[in-house]
Amino acid sequence: DEFISSPPRKTVRFGGTLSEILLKYEKGDTADFELLKHQLSDPDIKDAQIINWLHEFRTSVAYLTKELEQLVNILLKLPWLRRSREVVEEYLGFLGNLVSAQTVHLRPCLRMIVLQFVPPRITIREDDVDISDSDDDDENLSENFNTCHRALQTVARYVPSTPQFLMPILVEYFPFINKSERTLECYVHNLLRVTVYLPTLRLQILELIIEKLLKLDVSTPQQDIEDAEETANNSGSEEKSTEEGLFDMEEDEERKGNKVVPSSSERMAHPLAERLDILMTILFSYIKDVCHVDGKLNINNTKDLYRDLVSVFDKLILPTHASCHVQYFMFYICSFKLGLAEAFLDHLWKKLQDPNNPSVIRQTAGSYIGSLLARAKFIPVVTVKACLDLLVNWMHKYIDNQDRGANAYCDVALHGPFYSTCQAVFYTLIFRHKQLLDGNLRKGLSYLQSLNFERIVMCQLNPLKICIPSVVNLFAAITRKYQLVFCYTIIERNNRQFIPVVRSGTGGDLVQTCTNPLDSFFPFDPYILKRSKKTIDPLYQFWEELSAEDLENLKKPIKKGTSEDEDDDFLKGETPQNDGVVGIAPNSYESNTRSPVSSIGSPSDCYVPFP
Repeated sequence: DEFISSPPRKTVRFGGTLSEILLKYEKGDTADFELLKHQLSDPDIKDAQIINWLHEFRTSVAYLTKELEQLVNILLKLPWLRRSREVVEEYLGFLGNLVSAQTVHLRPCLRMIVLQFVPPRITIREDDVDISDSDDDDENLSENFNTCHRALQTVARYVPSTPQFLMPILVEYFPFINKSERTLECYVHNLLRVTVYLPTLRLQILELIIEKLLKLDVSTPQQDIEDAEETANNSGSEEKSTEEGLFDMEEDEERKGNKVVPSSSERMAHPLAERLDILMTILFSYIKDVCHVDGKLNINNTKDLYRDLVSVFDKLILPTHASCHVQYFMFYICSFKLGLAEAFLDHLWKKLQDPNNPSVIRQTAGSYIGSLLARAKFIPVVTVKACLDLLVNWMHKYIDNQDRGANAYCDVALHGPFYSTCQAVFYTLIFRHKQLLDGNLRKGLSYLQSLNFERIVMCQLNPLKICIPSVVNLFAAITRKYQLVFCYTIIERNNRQFIPVVRSGTGGDLVQTCTNPLDSFFPFDPYILKRSKKTIDPLYQFWEELSAEDLENLKKPIKKGTSEDEDDDFLKGETPQNDGVVGIAPNSYESNTRSPVSSIGSPSDCYVPFP
């Protein structure tokens, strides 16, 4: 009774009711219709007017056919998000009524919502140049995004086929990689939120996001990132030295209200690396939040997400050569439970041994196995041994089949997967030999001897000639120390056989020696993006630099009959951190190229001198 007796809301408007205006329009009288469009397009339209019109439109959606598409587009452009709560609720009700009665307007409605997934664009001009981009200072941004997702859920509830119409729009409106970090961050964050209430789209959305991240990753080689950081550090230290003592009031982190703003030291100097860093941080947070419920790992959620991520990995990551960072989403999810890491290793193993797969895919799978076994702290020694047994047995069978046949000679094109597997095993041994020998030296040596490295090294396929020299040299030093196999005679012979390649170019002929015939890389080389590396570093096995003492130890073979209780710094102790440290680590690129100092975890190569 109170509602019925209450007077209607007073608003300033012209013309008759909406139904009258639309009926007149159908008969050819367009004056009131044009006035209606003008009122709805008025930038100074009041909340009360919007509510009044929307209320009438909700009851007249049957009239809003395809012929009135222009009017519907004006309604979809109404500034409803930044209005009062009453306007928002009325607008959500209108959207629901519209898409349920006139599905012809579904796509325009979805476009309108997706356009709100980024901060509003503000116009900035400098010297007659438009440098407009997103508005980062909107305090209601988070609330606006929440409302957008409510709107999308409302539409999806009324139209079950929403996901298939939504996905192409999400692809179409993905911001270009040169847009501001904030724009990309908001859009990716909102895409991942969509997967929560539209789970059928999760695989496609993850595929879309990872595809964009991959483009960013391959556009920013690790060398470029490190060069940019070095340049920024040099210029920063110069500025600091000139101003030292004048302004010592800056803190590492500035505080804005209750919000902590990351210090400039966390920013990447390379602009594309900065974008990639922010987006990888979001992806890692998403993976963690999906897999954990109330702080505990949810096995079902984790398995479902793992399947989706493996599918994306197979489609996008595995065929991409030398990406640096994006593949770490698999490294991260595998760290949650050993079963996931073992499942991923098994998945890669099947790719490697399947002769129906292209050779390049099999070789890359081998690189991933070796890199994961070497670098993942969360993979225990028992799993490493199981994988080594599997790989080495396959290598011996391969030698059995090939060593006396017509193809029993060194050729990357014929035996690429075999060489990639050899390199994976050598690389794993370099990183894990201490753990394999830890505790019981006699038992550890017996296990390593059972792998019969001598047969692999001495076979006609000659893997030492193909694998990266830095890996070969360290493997040779370690196997010599434990008297597993003596590689140096073969290495010397291979070095004498290396024929320089002459390449002709515009600048004249260039003589090169190919030191990476496999064109291989280690997918889990050190992660260098500053923010997101905080997630990876605790799980990551960094390379321990060898001191001069350790290098000397590598030259001394272990005596047969050595008691397992005898102390050996190289075997049981930590690497001494003393002066004269020499970097010696396998590295994904040509072994004669010096890595930058900033490559923490993969220092520059050096050769262990031949005995």
